[in-house]
Amino acid sequence: MHFKLGLYEHQSAGAIEGAISALVNNPDFVTGGLDAIENINIVAYEPAFGIIGDPAKKDPKTRQSADHSMAFIISRILQKAMKNGKVPSTMDDAWKELMLSPYDYGIDALYDPQTRALMQKITFEWGGAEYDAKYPDGIPTSIDITVKGGKKIESGQVMYPSGHARNTAANLTAILDHKNSMLGDIVFADKATTKAFVSKLQSLKSLSAAEAQTIYEFDWKAMRSHPCIDGE
Repeated sequence: MHFKLGLYEHQSAGAIEGAISALVNNPDFVTGGLDAIENINIVAYEPAFGIIGDPAKKDPKTRQSADHSMAFIISRILQKAMKNGKVPSTMDDAWKELMLSPYDYGIDALYDPQTRALMQKITFEWGGAEYDAKYPDGIPTSIDITVKGGKKIESGQVMYPSGHARNTAANLTAILDHKNSMLGDIVFADKATTKAFVSKLQSLKSLSAAEAQTIYEFDWKAMRSHPCIDGE
């Protein structure tokens, strides 16, 4: 079973892992800012290359088109890292800090000038038979980031990114706990309510049939106020 560690199309996970590893292994990279990036080249297998790597998807106008655009997804990851000004020293912590949330697909994010500019610096290549032969066992992807001065930061080929069923390096439980908390905090006004709700989901295998029937029930008054909900 594969898990998505944040909000993105599954086949972009290899590129995300590659981008995050490039950041973790080159901590000084983020100090140059987005303007220091000259090109980001992504090599992938079909159908990742042909679908979410389609150049037409460098102009997403909806949440659905954005989360199926590898250019948009990678641009948001890199932009978050640059905005923070630093990257955690471990892959697990970096995945948690740079995790994409619903806010990364909101109207402001979709038309953010820096995100749009960064997308135009992304190029794609089909990895050919070498890459295709390794799918669907893995999702072979590599990403190279060229910065001013000609330095190239290379991820190497990623086969089993964090969240992939064959990945054994990531602390999946910790990252998923962070994802659940991140999403729960958007819905509920306090962390205690979020924790109680998530705990029910995590204990699903031990629930009785009657308990499972009510697993998604909660007090609507505990929800956080949002303009789209309140009609403001």
